[in-house]
Amino acid sequence: MALITETQLRAQLIKGLPNPFPVTEGDKLTPAAADFLKERGIPLQRIERSLAAHTLLNLAEPTTHIPVGVSNRHVHLASDHVDALFGSGYKLTPLRELSQKGQFAAHETVMITGPKGSIAHVRILGPARGVTQAEISRTEGFELGIHPPVRLSGDLAGTPGMTLIGPRGSIDLPEGLIIAQNHVHASPEEAQQLQLKHGDRIMLQAMGERPVIFADVTVRVSPQFSLDFHIDRDEANAAHLSSGDTVQLIRKHIMMTNAERRRL
Repeated sequence: MALITETQLRAQLIKGLPNPFPVTEGDKLTPAAADFLKERGIPLQRIERSLAAHTLLNLAEPTTHIPVGVSNRHVHLASDHVDALFGSGYKLTPLRELSQKGQFAAHETVMITGPKGSIAHVRILGPARGVTQAEISRTEGFELGIHPPVRLSGDLAGTPGMTLIGPRGSIDLPEGLIIAQNHVHASPEEAQQLQLKHGDRIMLQAMGERPVIFADVTVRVSPQFSLDFHIDRDEANAAHLSSGDTVQLIRKHIMMTNAERRRL
């Protein structure tokens, strides 16, 4: 008899959760663990205890699977811009927690406007940050008439600007619009298990109907992070990936030349 928690399931993501998930008579899942499996479309499979022991032995073998988190367009706001768009002293209202500790999707949304069009109902992610930035896909850039570069979050020098419109005001920003570079978040413990460190560049591969290779993925390590491979909607659609799927680590510590990127 075992109590299966969401924390235990998240720890197994690094190895790859079995689908269906094996449980034996007497095993119990916490409500959060049950929701965790349900959200990923993983049913339960009742098996004999001897078979369960064999399955757990296989799970203990080192593997290199990393869960996917698909990131839709969103905005991070500085505190003064929250005031400008929603009113003085306004506090963002959490809608749901995100996979990264302390981060949440807010109820509030804004409109992003560019030279050729606008995108309404763009979700704000909280809490407020020191600098405002918006992250969109390349496809959405065509809607706006803006072609932002691919950058890691926070690398905003020389990026195009935009107008943000909220219910109480608008702001014109000289820079801050990017296409987010795909990257892996990991805690120090998860990075150690994968033999990775902050700043490493790795190669990942989707394992479904479209085995797309992600050739130059940056690793970001922090005690506040949980293991996740962050990609935007365009990348997810191209590789037939959804949040909760996994990709396989196929190469570590890479240094790629431009010629190698073109070949891939």
